[in-house]
Amino acid sequence: MSIQKNVLVVIYLLFYVFTATAQTKIADQEKKLNQLQQQFVNLRFGMFIHYNIPTYANADWPDPDASPMLFNPKKLDANQWAKAAKSANMSYGCLTTKHHSGFCIWDTKSTDYNVMNSPYKRDVVKQFADAFRANGLKVMLYYSILDTHHKLRPNQITPKHIDMIKQQITELLTNYGKIEALIIDGWDAPWSRISYDDVPFEDIYNLIKTLQPDCLVMDLNGAKYPAEGLYYTDIKTYEMGAGQRMNHENKVMPSLACLPINTSWFWKTNFPTTPVRSPKAIVDSLIKPLNAASCNFILNVAPNRDGLIDDNAILSLKEVGKIWKNEGPTAKLPAFGLPIISSNLAIQQAANASWSDDMDIMDFANDDDYKSSWKSNKEVKNAWYEVDFKNEKAVNMIVVAEQKANIDTYILEYWNGAEWKKAFEGKNENRIKIHRFDRVWTSKVRIRIEHSKQTPTIAEFQVFNERRS
Repeated sequence: MSIQKNVLVVIYLLFYVFTATAQTKIADQEKKLNQLQQQFVNLRFGMFIHYNIPTYANADWPDPDASPMLFNPKKLDANQWAKAAKSANMSYGCLTTKHHSGFCIWDTKSTDYNVMNSPYKRDVVKQFADAFRANGLKVMLYYSILDTHHKLRPNQITPKHIDMIKQQITELLTNYGKIEALIIDGWDAPWSRISYDDVPFEDIYNLIKTLQPDCLVMDLNGAKYPAEGLYYTDIKTYEMGAGQRMNHENKVMPSLACLPINTSWFWKTNFPTTPVRSPKAIVDSLIKPLNAASCNFILNVAPNRDGLIDDNAILSLKEVGKIWKNEGPTAKLPAFGLPIISSNLAIQQAANASWSDDMDIMDFANDDDYKSSWKSNKEVKNAWYEVDFKNEKAVNMIVVAEQKANIDTYILEYWNGAEWKKAFEGKNENRIKIHRFDRVWTSKVRIRIEHSKQTPTIAEFQVFNERRS
């Protein structure tokens, strides 16, 4: 065999080994995440604790420049919170470390706008974590990306803002022991308008996993993304007070749903005299049906300005504990792939397609709107859809998202500069069709649809260059 042939054989073997190793690593990551998702769903029921400077403003969104001097609890007792959670047979607690107005209730070095510069001058996150662990409860934390005090808002985000986020998350995941999950809010929400490119999701996600590999990342973005895809979250989330509800016709996903026991998230002056959610309704209308759908329910209980939970909420939680208990593991979850965490390269790029239906042309399949779709004209027998980047880009994942599962047999291809090469050929009946493959360089990608149950439609044709270690 010639030297040249030997070199080619070695290159081929190295490529084969690298590809096999990469695929094995992805499979191992998927298996590990599936285990963590199952463990989370099995927790069934926990306590959300909205407690921060809004508590002292009688508003969920206070003045961004509210003085730290407002934060002055006289009797704060995190052990009371934990015992209240325990009385309801909850499994964990989650505290609002920083809400949308930017006040930090831990000893952060990232900003002066924190609890150590208030009259209280004590780390609330530490007290919370210590008390819940001492009572046998798991610890989760809430963190808001939107930060109106520090002007971390649409069209104003700077590299210093990104650095602050990373520093704050590093502190939270370094100084308080094992954190089961980080629930993130104010990111890619209609009311915050901070995109996953403005604050790069992939960077933050990988930072979290580097600091605590077993920490689940939950972004409260359930309003936008399809129920059957893990877009920018390890767990599907539903803020029920904002009208977000699970569709029980969809594929079962590991999920979280949240509601307050009171009439809003943060404590208000009328809470002590306003009836709270009834124990029977909490159990029969929330915990049981949600758990049956592989959904963990987190009930918000807001401490008052003294730092204590009001008596009416305490009594309701005790009654919940009398009529409900965690009976152990929920139904076994199906296997899921890794979440989508990268920037979608296809958004607003030039698109081409076979003959489209009137008013449903190709531009609707890469507009980042899952409620609009490209629709093939029914006369077309072999419909196709293409995104043209004009210049070469690195690509290693394609996702085809439908409003309803319809397309089932198709071919995915990329243009290598000389010919079309296949990335996938076969059948996939999922509504969200995720395809990961080894990185290629291409200027165009397309789908050729071989069969669909009805006229083909695509809500979003998405292309990614996923970062892989």
